Amino acid sequence: MTIEFFFLILDYSGVGLFAFSGGMLAARKELDPFGAAILGAVTGMGGGTLRDVLLGQLPVYWVDAPEYLWLALIGALVGYYTSPWAQSLATRRAALAWADAVGMSVFCVLGAKAGLAAGSHWSIAMLTGVMSAAFGGLLRDIIVNDVPLVLREEIYALAALAGAGAYVVAISFGIGAGVAAVGAALLAFLIRGCAIAFNWTLPPLGKVG
Repeated sequence: MTIEFFFLILDYSGVGLFAFSGGMLAARKELDPFGAAILGAVTGMGGGTLRDVLLGQLPVYWVDAPEYLWLALIGALVGYYTSPWAQSLATRRAALAWADAVGMSVFCVLGAKAGLAAGSHWSIAMLTGVMSAAFGGLLRDIIVNDVPLVLREEIYALAALAGAGAYVVAISFGIGAGVAAVGAALLAFLIRGCAIAFNWTLPPLGKVG
């Protein structure tokens, strides 16, 4: 397997899983299948779109590769129509959270990789990693009138930052891109997974005044 094919598989996986989470949320919010498709497409491709715009890589990636759109639509509808499998609200939320965690862990690495490939400073590469991981989910939650995960006290953006930072550091030490990507994605997923499983949060400021 070439490194290019490996990253392509990661990209497809991230889009599909994020779109799946969008479809799950659409079912929870009792949207129709068209709404689920739109929400899934926004979730699956939003982060990568922002990444490409910030890096000046226009047109954005899915314009010349429409298979990403089809993948997002399929992932969204699969999430939507399999949601009855998660009958209770708690189970649906858990399935949504874990699908989102996997998508986040993939996209924080892909965003950092894109930043480095564009010749950006390491700090910008970390930023594009976080934005790639968080922006699609942020749009998804705003559309359905939820407080976005990235803005809550839950550990989410911090996990994405850790994954993006780990990839940048690994590349700077000459570690192979494939190994660096897997290790960084696993780190991001581990942190986010522990936050889900053990209710890790960042302490909020609370009421002022």
